[in-house]
Amino acid sequence: MFKKILIGLAVFLVIAFISFYFASKPTAVEGGAYIPSPFALKLATSPTTDFDNTIYENPHTGNKKVLMVCTEERNMTMANGKLFSTGNHPVEMLLPVLHLKNAGFDVDIVTPTGKPVKVEMWAMPGEDENIKTIYSEYKAKFENPGTLSAFVQNSMHDSTDYVAIFIPGGHGAMLGLPDNEDLNKLIHWSHDKDMHMLAICHGPAALLSASMDGDKDSFIYKGYKIASFPDAVDAQGPMIGYTPGAMPWIYGERLNNLGVTIINEAADNTIHMDRKLITGASPLAANDFGKLAATELLKAANK
Repeated sequence: MFKKILIGLAVFLVIAFISFYFASKPTAVEGGAYIPSPFALKLATSPTTDFDNTIYENPHTGNKKVLMVCTEERNMTMANGKLFSTGNHPVEMLLPVLHLKNAGFDVDIVTPTGKPVKVEMWAMPGEDENIKTIYSEYKAKFENPGTLSAFVQNSMHDSTDYVAIFIPGGHGAMLGLPDNEDLNKLIHWSHDKDMHMLAICHGPAALLSASMDGDKDSFIYKGYKIASFPDAVDAQGPMIGYTPGAMPWIYGERLNNLGVTIINEAADNTIHMDRKLITGASPLAANDFGKLAATELLKAANK
């Protein structure tokens, strides 16, 4: 009897291992890229969000807007050469926009060269009516965004319309933004104008563009504390099949080397404001991040 029990247990463990093995393998999609495994998607995504539809007293009624800078790149080449199909995370992008809209702020969207915004559709909360509605409302803007380079060259210096810059998360924020010269100029312009900077999850990776030469002493965010997606959690991505390989470079470490302190150790709901820089740790922080941003922008715009 004991032998049969051992055999049965062994069979169960083998089946469980095989099931986990296949469930934790990244899923291949067109173009030879991969999206997170079924197991990773269950752990890291949700069909709904915690958007609380905050009603803001005295919403903004003027012309102040937020400029959202999104990635136009889809595939991240991992350390092993495999492609991760990424882009901007829909919750980190859209849930804060819901709060900004409730507070009376419109959002303009740009990508580096005006190509369509790339969205991690595999992370879209399909049962969240608020997110689906705002996505439909902004879909035309995502497909036909403004051009960051044109804004910087033609409009930036004379513009008085914007109260903040917003860089949403998703691993796509690490593609084409951290080394973008136009973003460098935009960040320095917004900082000189005492505007708010909003960045969530991997969005702070784009702040690296403010120091194109890697000079710590001249980095405008030296000494700042932020909430951001932890490098240690990114390192676990291949183990659960969230990513098809190790990260090609480590953005948090680079920010640390420039004098930035990341205050959270988990991919949780941590948010933080240091001077005019508002940051959040992960999709779990998107609701509180959006509320904090909306509240602070109202204070700035209604002075």
